[in-house]
Amino acid sequence: MTWVTAVAGLRARREPGVLVTVATVRGHAPRKAGAKLVVGRTGTWGSIGGGNVEAVAIDRARELIAASAAEPEMLDFALNDKVTNRHGVQCCGGTVSVLLEPLPVVRAVAVFGVGHVGMELARVLARQDLDLHLVDSRAEVLAEERLAALADAVARIRVHHTPLLPEEVIEQLPDGTHVLIMTHDHAEDAALCDAALRAPHLGTIGLIGSAAKWARFRTRLLTEGGHDEAAVDRIKTPIGLPGITGKEPATIAVSVAADLLRTFEKEGV
Repeated sequence: MTWVTAVAGLRARREPGVLVTVATVRGHAPRKAGAKLVVGRTGTWGSIGGGNVEAVAIDRARELIAASAAEPEMLDFALNDKVTNRHGVQCCGGTVSVLLEPLPVVRAVAVFGVGHVGMELARVLARQDLDLHLVDSRAEVLAEERLAALADAVARIRVHHTPLLPEEVIEQLPDGTHVLIMTHDHAEDAALCDAALRAPHLGTIGLIGSAAKWARFRTRLLTEGGHDEAAVDRIKTPIGLPGITGKEPATIAVSVAADLLRTFEKEGV
């Protein structure tokens, strides 16, 4: 398996990892600059030459994974018998610098409702390194030709057509997924709000709509839904940056996306 395939596999499985690269070599060393190793929680793919260099790099990579570290770092090794090594002697005679680059699990966002605003929002979010879930009960809004505008997306896009119960997708979403509810049907929105509040694995929950709409939803969630005040307060509405009052779908989408990216920054990586 190539290192590229290994990185893609971690990305697809939503597992963290570290890409280890031999950055510089002076003198004799087991591998040339550019050699790569991918380290996951339990597996490794590729090699930077074995021995102490590789073993120490793997140990440090797993420490970075455990700490959810985001910043890359360098390790320097002298390959001679005068150095005390953790994993045995390597006396090739040269020196090696190794770059460790964390590969964090990317964020996930689910947009429920891919109408005018939802589609514009998808266009903006598709430019981010995300797992982007697009969910709608209407087949026509998820048609291939309509979603062709997302063909060059950076994000990994998954489309969910849910003609009967869109809320069932909630349980399938990865841990920490940020949910944005903006369907064409207030009854659908209400059901999704209820389902989202019953899913503790989610990240933030946002709902588009007016103050009057939220007042009705809040009352129903507290009474018929049986949720307490603290749970209901997980839902943010209105969504978007305060002060941006434009009603055009693209304006709303930019505002909502900017607010979400601000949330990401507050959380840290």
